[in-house]
This record gives sequence, structure tokens and C-alpha cells, in this order.
Amino acid sequence: MNTRYLLLPLALILIIACQPQPNQQAEEEVTTPEWQSLFNGEDLNGWIPKIRNYELNDNFENTFSVQDGAMTVGYDGYGPFNTRYGHIFYEQPYSHYHFRMQYRFFGEQAEEGEGWAYRNSGIMVHCQSPESMLKDQDFPISIEVQLLGGAEEGDRPTANLCTPGTHVHMADTLLTDHCLPSASQTYRGDQWVNVYVEVYGDSLIRHIVEGDTVLSYTLPQIGGGVVNGFDPKMKPDGELLRSGYISLQSESHPVQFRNIEILDLSDQFSGK
Repeated sequence: MNTRYLLLPLALILIIACQPQPNQQAEEEVTTPEWQSLFNGEDLNGWIPKIRNYELNDNFENTFSVQDGAMTVGYDGYGPFNTRYGHIFYEQPYSHYHFRMQYRFFGEQAEEGEGWAYRNSGIMVHCQSPESMLKDQDFPISIEVQLLGGAEEGDRPTANLCTPGTHVHMADTLLTDHCLPSASQTYRGDQWVNVYVEVYGDSLIRHIVEGDTVLSYTLPQIGGGVVNGFDPKMKPDGELLRSGYISLQSESHPVQFRNIEILDLSDQFSGK
């Protein structure tokens, strides 16, 4: 008997068994995350403004607009700034993700803006929902990736950590200071700066600037002060922050944001 003809069907069976099946391929495609744009460069679709002393969705004096394909924060109609801090929220919350964008400061600070707010903005992660902020609340309870621009002289790093109504851990120590400087360089002038944030639920957050990790910490949680006018029900101190909204900040200095993207990793961490 010629054994060639017996071995051939067996070989074919083995080859077929090793091939990815249609359902398996579909599942892999679904669970492989891809970068998604959160800003279309044309309008503010998908974003929700909340400015202190104004109702949700009241974009007072066109604080947030789109200019030259960039989300732009400006104060042309303000007069004195009068502590009207603003935030613009993306419409859905996230838990585990990578977030990246470019930002740049430009122009002159609004009249009577605080000295500390010169070339100052932020990416707020793990935010409370925009609907839960009260009308006169100044900042959302959140973790802030503070964005700073340098003055003509002196060091002023960016992608620092600030904690409105929150705390974090670093090296097993609970940090209660409101702001912690990063290890970044100082970026002066009106240049675009690349910032990247890695958020892993209630375990780990990293700040990355121009490809360099400049700060990392663990166990983000509710606690502390430096937030005013909030609903007490929204501040159960000690509760870990596992998810929340992303917002971008308006603090009295004109700033632009572009190439705003997210890599949603929730499916990879579901059930963990």
C-alpha cells in the first residue's frame, strides 16, 4: 500500500486545525484597541462645557471654540476674569486608557487672571461627571495633569500633578500636597508640546512629555481640599477612583489643543 495517500489527508487536517477560525479572527479584531480621535478639528461635537457661575453647556462668551483646526480657549468677551474657571468634558467616561494630544499657550492672560494661572491649563482625568458639578463649583473633583508654559527665565516643568479634591500614593506614601512637580523640561513660547497620559483604573497613572516619563503614581482616590462649591455627596473621602471623565481646562490664559486621541484599554482589563 502506498502510504503517501494516507498521510496527505492527515496533513491537511492538521493545517486546517491550525488556521484561525472566522469567529476567532473576529474576536481578535474586536479586542485589539485602536487609537480614536476625540476631536474632529471642526466643531465641539462630543464635548460639554462647564464654566464656574454658569449652567452646564453655557459656553460663556465662546470660551471654547475651534480655530485653525485646534480647540481654542479664549477670553475676548470676558473683561476681568473673575475666577470663572472652565472645563470642557468629553461626553463619556473611561477607566483604562492612554490619552495623547498636543497643546500650546499663546497671547496674553485674561485681565485679573491669577498669577499662578499664567500659561497654566490642565488635562483632568478621573473627573466627576459634568452633570454632577454645581453651578458655582470651581474645579471638578479629579486628578489633574497640569500643563504649564515657561516664562522668559526660570524652570517651570509641565505635566505636573495637581489634586482638586483627591489624593494619590507614591512609593507607598499617601501624598496630601496639592501639586507635585514633574521631571519635565521647561517649554517656553508658543510651541506645540506633546503630552501623553497612561491611566490604569485605580492602580497606576503615568505622565509622559515628548516621549519621556516625567511622573507616575498609584491609588488615585477622593480626599483633601482645593475644590470649592461641590455637592458633598460627590466627595466620599478615601474612595478609590476607578474611572471618570476627561476634561480640558480654562484658567485665564489662552491655550490650544489638537490631535486629541484615546486608546481605550477597558476590554483588556475587564474583570480584573
